[in-house]
Amino acid sequence: MAALKYSRQRESIKEFLRSRTDHPTADTVYENLRQIYPNISLGTVYRNLSLLSDIGEIRKLTNFGSADRYDGRVAPHSHFMCTKCNRVIDMQSDSLNGILEQAAAEFVHGKVFDVDASFYGICKECLKKEEKQS
Repeated sequence: MAALKYSRQRESIKEFLRSRTDHPTADTVYENLRQIYPNISLGTVYRNLSLLSDIGEIRKLTNFGSADRYDGRVAPHSHFMCTKCNRVIDMQSDSLNGILEQAAAEFVHGKVFDVDASFYGICKECLKKEEKQS
């Protein structure tokens, strides 16, 4: 693959994602970058997000039932999604990753290199709200 040409906008997208823990959508990335680059188009944001995901600089989260989200953390980790508020939370746990890797390796009788598990449920903030309403 040819060397990737430097782009200030692409670098800004990477920096923006790495500064966030809320796994923003492309629209959120676009709205924030417009403050720096008023002439940036939504298409440019989508193309750069796709490219960055393809080359492993960011992670694209597609299995949450709504708009794709993006994660600036590329180290192996899992995610939890609250089905009430749609918040996505990083689950960084070496012991959890180890258990999942071992279980998957035993299941496929092979070697697992990465874990990308998604857990669904209700976050503690939404549980507190439910308890107050009960």
